[in-house]
Amino acid sequence: MDYTLTRSRRRSVAIHIKDGAGTSCASVEVRAPMKMPKRDIEKFVASKEKWITERLAQAQLYADQREAFSLNYGDTVTFRGTEYPLTAKDGKRAGFDGERFYLPPDLTPEQVKSTVVQIYRRLAKLHLVERVEYYAELMNVSPTAVKINGAKTRWGSCSAKKSLNFSWRLVMADDAVIDYVTVHELAHISEMNHSARFWAVVAGVLPDYKERQKRLKELQKRLKTENWE
Repeated sequence: MDYTLTRSRRRSVAIHIKDGAGTSCASVEVRAPMKMPKRDIEKFVASKEKWITERLAQAQLYADQREAFSLNYGDTVTFRGTEYPLTAKDGKRAGFDGERFYLPPDLTPEQVKSTVVQIYRRLAKLHLVERVEYYAELMNVSPTAVKINGAKTRWGSCSAKKSLNFSWRLVMADDAVIDYVTVHELAHISEMNHSARFWAVVAGVLPDYKERQKRLKELQKRLKTENWE
């Protein structure tokens, strides 16, 4: 089985399936300790062949779906857990009116997608700032800033300077999930870790946070099939 071997100062061997993001092919990376004999690595990989084959097939499916992903007039996109249509509207403006995402006419699919991302970013800034302000007062914390970025694998983060960052993709989630990520990052202002104390802070605000986590993972899984580059 073909794989890329990466050695580092780790204590054990592990297998990582790369899902083909940015490429058309999923691949296997084996991460091993610096001095681990190659024969031991080969033996470990062979013992995991069935698992690797299954994960490669799933990763390749995601890669193929991303490759085929496109947006055009008449399609729908998700905002705060609800599907809205993409429609053409005369003029040069693009936005969201509560019932639809409207775009200038005659855009190519790539232009439609990039325009929708711009709308998402604006909506994310407005909605997430509002949710941060609400929960910051409730939790008695004070973030220094709220920023929107294009992160693909992190929904949010909190810097040492108490600045909060959120991926614009978060506003595809329903409100309960958005609030969970908001509270999660605000909790880091007082607990810069994932200790028991941290989760106690989150649970104190959102006792059902574990259910919200599951729904966030469902969105994450869906986004693996969509190419928003």
